[in-house]
Amino acid sequence: MKPADIAVIGGGIAGAASCVALAQRGVRPVWVAAPPAKDRARIGETLSPAANTILVDLGLADLITRPIHRPANTSFSAWGSGQLRERNAIVHLEGPGTVLDRAGFEADLFATALKTSPRHIETTVQHARLENDKWHLGFANGEEGVFRFVLDCTGRASSLAATQGTRKRADQLVAAHCFLQQTDLDVAPTPATLIETVEDGWWYAALLPSGDMVISYFSDPDLLPAGVSRDHGVWAGLVAQTRHISRWIDSAGFSLGDHLPILASAGTTWMTPASGPNWAAVGDAAAAFDPLSSHGMTTALWMARQASEAIFQAHKGSGDALIAYNAAVQKGVREFLTQRQKIYRQETRFVDTPFWLRRQKDDRPNCKIDNLP
Repeated sequence: MKPADIAVIGGGIAGAASCVALAQRGVRPVWVAAPPAKDRARIGETLSPAANTILVDLGLADLITRPIHRPANTSFSAWGSGQLRERNAIVHLEGPGTVLDRAGFEADLFATALKTSPRHIETTVQHARLENDKWHLGFANGEEGVFRFVLDCTGRASSLAATQGTRKRADQLVAAHCFLQQTDLDVAPTPATLIETVEDGWWYAALLPSGDMVISYFSDPDLLPAGVSRDHGVWAGLVAQTRHISRWIDSAGFSLGDHLPILASAGTTWMTPASGPNWAAVGDAAAAFDPLSSHGMTTALWMARQASEAIFQAHKGSGDALIAYNAAVQKGVREFLTQRQKIYRQETRFVDTPFWLRRQKDDRPNCKIDNLP
């Protein structure tokens, strides 16, 4: 492959939005990304209200108006108290957030990005090296590309950014998530989101636009019961320990069935730095936040817009924008960690238990993510 100017590596929201943002600036990048999987349910479906203005700026507002998505008008929380508290979207000046059909949203965003005419290569990056101020990328299909600038949108793997900086970690949070089907179709479930704290972590449940329900348990690997992802009895027992989540599952006509949870890393991690003279990390490749924030997808969209502008300016000869982008990412991480600690400190009922003590004191668990039960 001949040398090119700008490459976007990685698909997903960060990669597709970066291609759209670059196209707005008249740039046609090389996009190295496999198409989104169509047969795999994706966790992370809540798009925060702050995303609304970003989508408008990117010309993508129509993507969330399709009937496969629904407005996130109501949420309930039992955090710091055993009682549920209701929060309505009317309090958000930007309007309500959105509960997405995540797979549908990513497919639509991917198709929209392709319409901006990037040079699309359906593969992944196997290795990256910087040589004479140019990036040499080795692809899984055996080819190699040479580029002046690269946007790394490869998620937590940070395929390129990891060669230039250090990935830092604030915690070892892990998610055990499961999708439930309704067995009693005579019940009309409340279209809502519910958060509930327990001794060793916290739970999240949401009614999806498809009519299914997603439930997720967030804890640390060393606090998860042994066999939680393999033994249905263990998983069912864990769900039964909740007060509001389990009641909602039963009253709304859902069943755990034979489904077992899928485990995934959900900890707060970030790259230092998040950009350099000829590269920038976007989305989870730059910073991945505790899902409590519900800002993962919104942050990816914001970074795609900002990093694309910074790369565009660097391409024109000004590197200050990339320096400013890194500073903005690092500031965002610091502000998130401060806010995160304040939120966790609001739960005082379990203050002496390991999970909550670690977060209130900002300690890091002595456990490894690759030793998940």
